[in-house]
Amino acid sequence: MELGFIGLGKMGMNMVTRLRRDNHRVVVFDRSTDLVQQAEGQGCVASSSLAEMIGKLAAPRTVWIMVPSGAPTEETVQAVAALLQPGDTVVDGGNTRFHDDVRRAADLEKKQLHYVDAGTSGGIWGLKVGYCLMIGGPDAAVKRLDPIFKTLAPGRGSIPRTAGREKAGGTAEDGFLHCGPSGAGHFVKMVHNGIEYSMMQGYAEGFELMSKSEYNLDLGRVADLWMHGSVVRSWLLELAVDALKDDPKLDKLKGFVQDSGEGRWMIADAIEKDVPVPTLTTALFTRFRSRQDQSFAEKMLAALRNAFGGHAVRR
Repeated sequence: MELGFIGLGKMGMNMVTRLRRDNHRVVVFDRSTDLVQQAEGQGCVASSSLAEMIGKLAAPRTVWIMVPSGAPTEETVQAVAALLQPGDTVVDGGNTRFHDDVRRAADLEKKQLHYVDAGTSGGIWGLKVGYCLMIGGPDAAVKRLDPIFKTLAPGRGSIPRTAGREKAGGTAEDGFLHCGPSGAGHFVKMVHNGIEYSMMQGYAEGFELMSKSEYNLDLGRVADLWMHGSVVRSWLLELAVDALKDDPKLDKLKGFVQDSGEGRWMIADAIEKDVPVPTLTTALFTRFRSRQDQSFAEKMLAALRNAFGGHAVRR
C-alpha cells in the first residue's frame, strides 16, 4: 500500500522506517530537508512541498499527519485537505482533543474527504516493538487502511494470550482497534494517557518512600524484582529498572515534569461527565508543583501558621 506521511520527528521517522521494512510505498514531507533526506535513505520517496507529496500519490490517496498537537496539526490538516480530491483520506496520528476530530471529520465530509483519528502509543520504542493504535473514523476508510495498521502495530503473539482475550478476537490482538466513529480513537488515547499519568505517579510515590526508608534499599533491584511475577509489573516499571541502573539515586535529573495536555483534557471531560478522577488530578497537579521552586501557596501556609500560632518560619 502507499501513503503520504507528514512529520518526521522521533516517532514519525521510526514509523516510516517500519512501513518501508514491510514494503509500503511512503512519500514523505517535513520542513526539515535533512529529515526528508534521512527518510529517503530508508527507501521513502522524498518531496519538498505538500503539493509535490500529494502529486506523487495515486488516488484514492491517504495522508498520515504526525506533527505536534494544536495549531501545527490544525494548519496541516487544512492545508492537506485543500489539495486532496473526493475519496481521499486524512489520518491524524498525533495527540488531538477528540472534539476537534469530530469537527474536522464533519468539515472534511463536506468535501467528500475521509478523516481518521489514530491515537498512537509506543513512543521511541515503536520501531522495534510496534505501536498500539486506537482508531476512530468511518468503517470503510478505516478498513482500507488495515494493511498500514497491521504493519505499524506489534502483531499477534506480541504478548501471551489470556482466556478473556482468546474469546475477544478481532484486531486488538494485533495491536490496533477501530474504537468507533470520528473522535473515538483519540478519546481512548486521551484516557490511556491519563492512566499513564496515574501509574507513573504511583510508582514515583512508592519509590520515594523506599528511598527514605531505614533499610538502604537498592531501588533498581527492587524494581527488577517486581518485574518478575508481581502484580505491579509493567513496561513503565521496566523503564524504571533501566533508569535506576544508570543513576540509582537519580542525581543527574531535576524533578521538573512537563505535561503534554492529555491529562488536562481528560480531567475536563470527566468534569463534564460528572466522573471523579482523583488519582489523575493529583498526578497532574503534582507535575504543576514540580515546576515551582517556591510556591506562593506554601509561603502563604507558612505565613498563616506563623500568624495564628507563632510557629517558626524560615526567611
